[in-house]
Amino acid sequence: MLDRYSLPQMRAIWSEENKFQSWLDVEIAVCEAQEHFGNIPKGTTEKIKAGAKFCVERIDEIEKETAHDLIAFVKCVTENLGEEGRYVHYGVTSYDIEDTATALRLRQAADLIIEDLNKLLEAIAKLAREHKMTPMIGRTHGVQAEPITFGFKMAVWYSEVQRDLVRMQAAREAISYGKISGAVGIFGNIGPDQEEYVCNLLGLKPAPVSTQIIQRDRHAQFITTLAMIASSCENFATEMRNLQRTEILEVQEMFLPGQRGSSAMPHKRNPWRFETICGLARVVRSNAIPAMESIVSWHERDLTNSAAERIIFPDTCQAVDFMLHSLARLLGRLEVNVDNMKRNLEMMGQLVFSEHVLLALIQKGMTREEGYKIAQRNAAKCWDEGISFRQALEKDPDVQQRLSAKDLDECFDLEHHLRNVDKIFERLGI
Repeated sequence: MLDRYSLPQMRAIWSEENKFQSWLDVEIAVCEAQEHFGNIPKGTTEKIKAGAKFCVERIDEIEKETAHDLIAFVKCVTENLGEEGRYVHYGVTSYDIEDTATALRLRQAADLIIEDLNKLLEAIAKLAREHKMTPMIGRTHGVQAEPITFGFKMAVWYSEVQRDLVRMQAAREAISYGKISGAVGIFGNIGPDQEEYVCNLLGLKPAPVSTQIIQRDRHAQFITTLAMIASSCENFATEMRNLQRTEILEVQEMFLPGQRGSSAMPHKRNPWRFETICGLARVVRSNAIPAMESIVSWHERDLTNSAAERIIFPDTCQAVDFMLHSLARLLGRLEVNVDNMKRNLEMMGQLVFSEHVLLALIQKGMTREEGYKIAQRNAAKCWDEGISFRQALEKDPDVQQRLSAKDLDECFDLEHHLRNVDKIFERLGI
């Protein structure tokens, strides 16, 4: 992932240094297990802990000869050890180390993303509470529909992020499994007891059964969960981009001192940060495809997953971390134009109350079809003649026979549409 779209904490998790350190942590845990069960001499683990170290540059150098990164790593580590070095990687295969270490790093990444989601929830909840009763027009198909509040819009987002959080917690659980089961997973040269011991040391659970690798449906669940989170982020960012359109201008992305919107047009204030979130979501979703395809493996192991995972694991985690952090920051500094929300709500001359008029006519004895035609023909007068919806209704003989001035007052009462907002917020606990 480009540094432009990654943050220091997540970048560190996916660094080469942290990768090899996680490998070393697993190798040492294996030594502890082997020593505990009497398979290697007592005191071996302490000697290995004291002398084991690695150098990324040296591993790269050795790999040019071995064409195998795990062997290069083991060789680099054992160069710094004495006789005890022969017990490093004893009785295990490469992916006992790599898959278990990958679980450690994916769990670290999951913890950071869970933290990001909680911060995003806080930012959304703050906006929801501040604008709980700020009226605005709701839109369907991009066209004005009926009144809502900006806080209600935020409440909908809050609920979606709550679900993303639950999904992320489940994905963290799904990948928090290690395997120390040897070549093809049959425990040929190491036992299930050692596997359990290692996983307990590392805070993981042992996979109930594995081949030479941990089955990739776990990893696919993790990446597809990140793809869903990214889609939520794009959903929110797309709405903010739309609300920032000049003709609507109900919100504005933060515009910092010295910032430029266009190289050619000095007046521009573009929602480029929200657009960046949308663009990264496309990358993240595309990474879900190789993650799902990696579920397929020839027999007990092939290498088709490896190259893809070297890209999609770090890139997906870094992109989603960046998106969540950016979105929370943007919402925390969002400019909300309440006056424009009011202006846009009133733009259609009260047409947004047409459903309430329809229901009132039905209550007065009309069929739904009759009431719909009356409401629709009077709405058309607003479009064609430029008069208000209420004025049109007041002049309509069919309406005059059924709806009094008081009835019409109730039909055009904004509070009627907003009367259940409190209950919605209570449901969400905002």
